[in-house]
Formats: sequence, structure tokens, C-alpha cells
Amino acid sequence: MRSMVEGHTQVVPTSPESSGSLARTPPPPSVVPLPVPGRIASAPHSRHTLPMHLTAQAIVCASRPHGETAAIVRLLTESHGLVAGYVAGGRGRQLRPVLVPGNVVEAELRARVEGQLPYAKLELITSRGPWLGEPLPAAAIGWATSLTAAALPERHAYPPLYGALAALLDAVCHAPSARGWLPALLAYETLLLRELGYGEYAPPGDGEMPALLAAFDALGQRLDRYPLAESRIDVMGARAMLRERLARIG
Repeated sequence: MRSMVEGHTQVVPTSPESSGSLARTPPPPSVVPLPVPGRIASAPHSRHTLPMHLTAQAIVCASRPHGETAAIVRLLTESHGLVAGYVAGGRGRQLRPVLVPGNVVEAELRARVEGQLPYAKLELITSRGPWLGEPLPAAAIGWATSLTAAALPERHAYPPLYGALAALLDAVCHAPSARGWLPALLAYETLLLRELGYGEYAPPGDGEMPALLAAFDALGQRLDRYPLAESRIDVMGARAMLRERLARIG
């Protein structure tokens, strides 16, 4: 199975803090959802030019190793959307727990020139680590963050999605059972489709598990067909794992 962690292939620019073997290469262009049949127009979201110095609270959506000790992290911010950053020492024991998808961090990003992959300094605010030992919450957190990292174009602000994802992650961690957070997950997926211009979908009014699972399956088909159609990684594998674990309580 391909990796479920989203990330573009980017080469970190050289700097006094990084290895001299790293080449200076600008980051690739953002991935924008391609037009597909059935897509309807939505209010456009302007692409933000990332400031040379940005400090913001963010949700970790994906992290992948880079080189021997560093990591490339993808963060969802409220005002600047999804942004990528280079974390020196991100694979070390001290920072590895900070880069767990779902964590809330205070992020400081700096770039020396416009368009350069910024260096990211992260401080942990809220950890999702305690719930990663629980199969169902871990699968839900993994799916929600993987979906976000794969579906959203970079540096396009979606404030409603930021708030909805934060609320969903809190629900997953604190609701007594999946019945308490599954409606929030369906609402988040519905909102994501709407924000990206893929139409409306009415979540079930019936809160019983069979109806929720039927809605989960229907939304999965739309997500796979539209925002994830061009994904280069197997994001839907994370959803399949979550669906299997939900079926055990259905």
C-alpha cells in the first residue's frame, strides 16, 4: 500500500543551518483540484502569498522524513490555509512527537526569499498522542488529517474548514464512543466538498449507526471521485481502515 501521508516532493534550500549537500530548488506549484464532471462553482478562495515571517496556530496534517534528520511538515492554518515547512531535526526524539498528525502547534515559519520552502519552528500546544493507542480514534485522526493534506490546495485559506477540523479532532478524542464523533466527521467531509466546489450533500437526520455508516460510504465515493481523484498516494486506504473498524461497532 502506498503511504497515507501526503507530501509533495520538495528539495530544501541550502542554509547555514542545513547540510551543504542540499540543493537550492524552489517548491513545486500548488495542487489545485482539476475540473471534473458534476462540479459546481463555488466562491473562489484567493491564494495567499506566504509572508517572509509567519506565526500562527496550526494543525499538523502530514509529516514525512527528509534526509537523515529533518522532516517536511504540512500544517493547516486558519488565515493562510495549508502550508508546508522544513523542520530541522524533525526526525529526532524531541521533535518527532510534536509532528504527529492531529497535534495543534504554534508554528513559526521563515523564508529568506518569496516562494522558498520556509523553515518551520513548532511548539506543541495540544497532543493527540494519548489517543493513537486506541484503534478507532487513531484511524479517525489519521483519515481526517490525510484527507485534509491531500484534498486542499496550498496557501488557500478555508477558515470554516480549520474550525471544523479542530472541533472534529476534539470530538474524536473526548466523545465516549464513535457515535459521538461520527456525525462531526460526516459534517467535516460535507463542508470540505462544499468549500472546494463539489456540491452539497445532506448528512443523515437519523443518528443511528446504520444510517451514519450508509452516509459514510456515500461520502467516500464522492471524495474518491472528486477531490482525491488526482491524488498520487493511497489516501482512501486510511478511510478503508476506519470503515473496517467502524463496522465492528455498527
